[in-house]
Amino acid sequence: MIRYLFNKMLLSMNKRYDYDVGYMQDILQTDMAAFLKFMGFQTMSAHSGNLPPGPLFAARLRAIIWDDCGPCTQLVVNMALEAKVSPEIVRAIIDRDLSKLPADIALVVQFTELVLAHNPEADDLREEILALWGNKGLITLSFCISSSRVYPALKYTLGYGKACSKVVVNDSSLAPTRQSDLSERPGNV
Repeated sequence: MIRYLFNKMLLSMNKRYDYDVGYMQDILQTDMAAFLKFMGFQTMSAHSGNLPPGPLFAARLRAIIWDDCGPCTQLVVNMALEAKVSPEIVRAIIDRDLSKLPADIALVVQFTELVLAHNPEADDLREEILALWGNKGLITLSFCISSSRVYPALKYTLGYGKACSKVVVNDSSLAPTRQSDLSERPGNV
């Protein structure tokens, strides 16, 4: 019965976001204990703390794009739009067009990429993050960045990884700008 209820929840997610939940269904059907641990992880990845939606989804999007350029990215785009992040801001985050982003969101984009690259320049930006949102905001960003990376790794490990695909923001189709696509060092505008 519990598997049935969890599966119903997954099917609801599938319908709400047009997202393939097959890998989660496989975990559910194969190993209930593993699925319950995965659900606990979902709580961490959904944490939003005291961050406004723009910076929150900037971290989630740039982290997911670092490891994925397909369905996981589209899911986060859909969630950002649902959270009322404007399509123009979402497009600018995907394109890494810092000139079209408010300063706090551009800061988070740069910080996220520096953290993912293990670049010590993240230390300077961390101080700006702390000044804006304090330790709670920094912890929230750490959850966003680290948890966003789990989903592509999990999916690729289980054989559900997809090739790169365009991401749709309202009626616009974009190819996400990934770190390897950039000609400049992270942190440079």
